[in-house]
Amino acid sequence: MQPFAYQTPASVAEAARAAMQEDARLVAGGQSLIPSMKLGLSAPATLVDLGGIAELQGITVTDSTVTIGAGTTHATVAASAEVQKAIPALADLAGRIGDRQVRNRGTLGGSLANNDPAACYPAAVLGLGATVHTNTRTIGADDFFLGIYTTALAEGEIITAVSFPIPAKAGWQKFKQPASRFSLVGVFVSQGPTGTRVAVTGAGSGVFRAGGLEAKLADDWSAAALAGATIGTDGLNSDLHGSAEYRAALIPVLAGRAVAG
Repeated sequence: MQPFAYQTPASVAEAARAAMQEDARLVAGGQSLIPSMKLGLSAPATLVDLGGIAELQGITVTDSTVTIGAGTTHATVAASAEVQKAIPALADLAGRIGDRQVRNRGTLGGSLANNDPAACYPAAVLGLGATVHTNTRTIGADDFFLGIYTTALAEGEIITAVSFPIPAKAGWQKFKQPASRFSLVGVFVSQGPTGTRVAVTGAGSGVFRAGGLEAKLADDWSAAALAGATIGTDGLNSDLHGSAEYRAALIPVLAGRAVAG
C-alpha cells in the first residue's frame, strides 16, 4: 500500500472541500476501497473519511417514506425495528449483505457510490424507486446508476441520505456467490407509489430493471404470473460462477420467489 494523507472532516461541507483536493478519495466503510488499496489497484494521495460525520447517520420513518443517512451501516438498517415494519424486504436485504464485519462497517452511501455490479443495495434503491440525496441535489434511482462502478455523482459530490417510498408490497431474493457473498443474481420487487418495479443485480454490468417481468406483475402480483417468463441473455455476465443463460434463467425464478415472500 502506498503512503497517503488521512483527513477526518466533521461536516459534509468540510468533507466536500477536502474531496476537491488533487487525487483525494472519499471513504465511508472502506469495505471496497481499502482492499483495493492493499492490492495496489488504487493509490489515492488523500483519504477523506466520512465516518465521523454525525449528519450522515440515522434513520427517519414517516407514513410514506424511510430515509436513511448515507453513513448508516448495513447492520443498523437490518436491526432497525422501524425499517423492519415499514419495508421488511429492505431490512432483509441489509441483513444478508456480506458477512458480519462487512455489515458492521459497510454503509449505504458507500455501497451506492461504489456501485459494484453485484452489490445488493443498488437493487433496493432501483427496485423501490428511491431518491438519492447529495450535498448539492437529489437524483432519482432511474438516473443514478450509469453502469459498472459508474454513477451520476459529480467529482466531490457526497451522498447524504436515501429516501425510500414505502411500498404496498416488496420482496428480495438473492442467489449468492458463496465465497464473496455478492449476488450471483439478486432480484428486488415492489409495488407501490412508484409503480411495479423489478430490479436485478449481479447478472449484468450493473443493476437494471426487468421491464417484461414488471409488466406481468403489474397485471397480476403473483408468482404464478411469472411462470414461463424468460429473460434475454444480451448484456448478461458469463463467468466461472455461471453462464449468461444460467443467470437469465435465475432472474424470473428469483423474482417469483420474491413476490411469494
